[in-house]
Amino acid sequence: MVDYKGIGAISILAERLKQARLTVGLSQKELGVKAGIDVSSASPRMNQYETGKHSPDFMTCKRLCDVLDIPVAFLYAESSELAELIKVHHSLNNKQRGELVKSARKLSGGN
Repeated sequence: MVDYKGIGAISILAERLKQARLTVGLSQKELGVKAGIDVSSASPRMNQYETGKHSPDFMTCKRLCDVLDIPVAFLYAESSELAELIKVHHSLNNKQRGELVKSARKLSGGN
């Protein structure tokens, strides 16, 4: 995992977006087109998002995350550990999510 200490929010989003895209094996253009970006600008826009030159608005993030099957919160998590927990939570069914929350509360000393 990447250590994000000292990296700005746009850079975190850029790195995580690229990481998620590569994990599912899509090109920048393929991801952009699947998320509803015009085919002629999909690759350059995705490149700008992944290099941190520009940041997508929330609805664009949502469409990209839907294609990548990740929650939007993953892109903005402040630490690698939190990002990983968000991904794990997303991959579970409702019953498992409840168990995860119970376990986390128990670890933190909460009810």
